[in-house]
Amino acid sequence: MPRSRSTKARGFAQVTPNLGENLGLEELLARMEEPDARVSGSAFSGLELADVTAHGTTFENVVFRGCTFDGVGLSGCMFTDVLFSGCRFIRCDMSRSWLNRVDFSSCSAPGMSFVKGRLTGVLMADSQFGYCDLAEASVSRLSASSTGLAEANVFSTKLSRVELDRCDLSRATLYRVSLAGVDLSTCDISGIRVSGDFRELRGAEVSAEQAVQLAGLLGIKIKEEEWLS
Repeated sequence: MPRSRSTKARGFAQVTPNLGENLGLEELLARMEEPDARVSGSAFSGLELADVTAHGTTFENVVFRGCTFDGVGLSGCMFTDVLFSGCRFIRCDMSRSWLNRVDFSSCSAPGMSFVKGRLTGVLMADSQFGYCDLAEASVSRLSASSTGLAEANVFSTKLSRVELDRCDLSRATLYRVSLAGVDLSTCDISGIRVSGDFRELRGAEVSAEQAVQLAGLLGIKIKEEEWLS
């Protein structure tokens, strides 16, 4: 099993402490329907949003707790100092959005699209992002811990200052990206898909057990030593 660094993830979102619910559901929906509107300085709890689309909305200094987003279109939006805690995302889209100092804590967001998005200072902690799509995104300062990223699509993605701890990257597709400097030693990387020359993994840090797995991908068989007594 991968070793654990036992580190505590620190968030990036700088939200106002004890932020109150200063905006109601109807006002939130009205602003999301307006082009390039702003939603700021409010907390939301237990909201259930379904089949709505934001039109370039800017979310700033906002907290969502225990909310459900079902078929919500958030493409082309901007999120700055936003916390999602215990939220569910179903069939949601954040492609072409800018997430700046955004925290996802204990969230479920399978299949979330970040295609061609910009992520600068994003935390994913104790969350599920399996099958998420990060193709052609620009990612700087991403910290993910105890998070499921199984079968994620990371294609032609610019990665910088990425920290991964105890994440499930099994069967993830990693093409035309550089993992140089990324510590994968506590993560599950079984069945990952990379280029034939493994260039995506050059400079990445792996455990001895993972090195054996990767050798298997190359078709190398490691012979166990037989010690004579």
